[in-house]
Amino acid sequence: MQINKTIEKWHHYVEKGDIKVLQNILSDDVVFHSPVLHTPQSGKALTTMYLSAAYYMFKDTEFIYKRQVLQNQQAVLEFETQIDGIIINGVDIIECNEAGQIKEFKVMIRPLQGLKKIQQKMFEILEKSQ
Repeated sequence: MQINKTIEKWHHYVEKGDIKVLQNILSDDVVFHSPVLHTPQSGKALTTMYLSAAYYMFKDTEFIYKRQVLQNQQAVLEFETQIDGIIINGVDIIECNEAGQIKEFKVMIRPLQGLKKIQQKMFEILEKSQ
């Protein structure tokens, strides 16, 4: 099953931050659904930008994937972390194409306090990278 290999590479990216791994597993026409943006973001460049910013935001936290469900070309990865004393829980919903590249990546986060904290931190990181 191709999804297993893709998710294995995703976990490698999350652990090491190797941008080449991320770029190899994203399809050119990937669609990214952010919990803090109102519209889907299309394309490898935008998705790489947002997922890289998330990596830098979470890399010094106790980010952990608690469970994953893989079926056909889809994966749901539940995560947990803590930022500024707020315990944040969420899921990454990932769908791959036949080549094993991610064609859709959706992030959902709770609680609202955590979502607001992530929005603030993400905007800070993205602003610095401009």
